[in-house]
Amino acid sequence: MSREVTGASPAVRLVKVPADRAGQRLDNFLLGLLKGAPRSLVYKIVRSGQVRVDGGRAKADFKLRGGEEVRVPPVRLPEPGEERAPPASQLDRIQAAIVFEDDRLLALDKPSGIASHGGSGISHGAIELIRAARPGESLELVHRLDRDTSGLLVIAKKRSALTTLQRLMREGGLRKRYLTLLVGRLPEGRLRVDVALLKATLRGGERMVRTDEGGKDSVSHFHLLERRGGHSFTEVRIETGRTHQIRVHAVHLGHPVAGDDKYGDREANKRLREKAGLKRLFLHAASLEFALEDGSRPYVLNAPLPPDLSGVLDRLA
Repeated sequence: MSREVTGASPAVRLVKVPADRAGQRLDNFLLGLLKGAPRSLVYKIVRSGQVRVDGGRAKADFKLRGGEEVRVPPVRLPEPGEERAPPASQLDRIQAAIVFEDDRLLALDKPSGIASHGGSGISHGAIELIRAARPGESLELVHRLDRDTSGLLVIAKKRSALTTLQRLMREGGLRKRYLTLLVGRLPEGRLRVDVALLKATLRGGERMVRTDEGGKDSVSHFHLLERRGGHSFTEVRIETGRTHQIRVHAVHLGHPVAGDDKYGDREANKRLREKAGLKRLFLHAASLEFALEDGSRPYVLNAPLPPDLSGVLDRLA
């Protein structure tokens, strides 16, 4: 339900948050209201204080409870046909990336190089592409992967599935397994990294993460699978899903992720590119396990290591 504010601006709206939106982030709620608005615009109006929740300022990641009144300022949205549609080749590619689907959700084996969502100069991320490929369907991003990380990305087709999966993520009921190549010789056995991470945005908008006691609790488990060419093919399971968590925890261990041009070893990356043809971040979300309907409906989703990464391992051998 929404109404215009009289006496201020005729285009300002006050929108009551439906009860079924409890737990949704403010930015995602606004994106649903402002169809076609770029994510960068939504962040701008939130940061500038033009958006208010029950009369007060709120951050983009504020979790709604349902029943609040949200002030939505006037914004100019693209006219129909004004925003360039994604190329048919990208739509075909994202459709081909679907590895699982039922009535509640679908899972993509997201290729490296495609962002989870648009923004910061990216017109179309995975969620925008799948929505464009399936117009009229209700599709919501459950979680995110770094642009350069490949692998499983889950999209909810029902609001109930979205809220359940987000609750499972908060409570540790969604088990994530990654495959990565770490630079150098990781010790054998299992290594637990319990180091808080703090996220910062640099002047140019680039996100950087560092270990910091004042950051958010972050836990990763590293398990060496085998050594290849003096490097370590490794399984990683994470208890928390912080931005760049595996990459920064790997650096903390002294063994950065191969191909990481943000936190990694520049010289090692150069040698791996020349010797084994590694052209991108060697990090792949390989499996997800969770259960819906109070545990009665289990899911085990898998995405095999893509050919470009398995080829690197073969050449290192």
